[in-house]
Amino acid sequence: MTSPMESVPQLSTLAGSWTLDPSRTSITFHTKGLWIFGVTGSFHTVEGTATVGDDGGITGRLVVDATSLNTKNGKRDEHLRSADFFDVQKYPTIVFTAAGARPADPGHVHLDGDLTVHGQTRPLTVPAEVVATDDTATVSAELLLDRSNWGMTYTKKGSRLATRVVINAVFVKS
Repeated sequence: MTSPMESVPQLSTLAGSWTLDPSRTSITFHTKGLWIFGVTGSFHTVEGTATVGDDGGITGRLVVDATSLNTKNGKRDEHLRSADFFDVQKYPTIVFTAAGARPADPGHVHLDGDLTVHGQTRPLTVPAEVVATDDTATVSAELLLDRSNWGMTYTKKGSRLATRVVINAVFVKS
């Protein structure tokens, strides 16, 4: 029987230190706003690092500047930055800390870690696709989060707590 790390040989080929390339990285969110209208936005300031061990073990950290959110509606953006939602005065960052990875379908992993939003940390598994070359690795993920799990419970006129998050993170070998 092999250990979990031995069963992830494709990740071991990426051994080394990696740095997020913010200019090629996107993080978007989609949710239902008022009645039938959807709200789409993105975060424009992000940084991160990752380390892949010789055994394929992964650690990493992705830090999103919550003040950089943009829905292309200034009034809505200010409301999202307020205490009703992200409360960026108290909690200016959103942080995912990866502590490991498990293999999934070929080219896919489950990244296990903790997500800190609005001052609250919860465990989170992120199913992701990894596409790599010699010097870049793109990690793509789509997940559905219930923002009430992180203390953001404001709703009005049919808005939803469920938020779809789409991440396309490009890392460059350091």
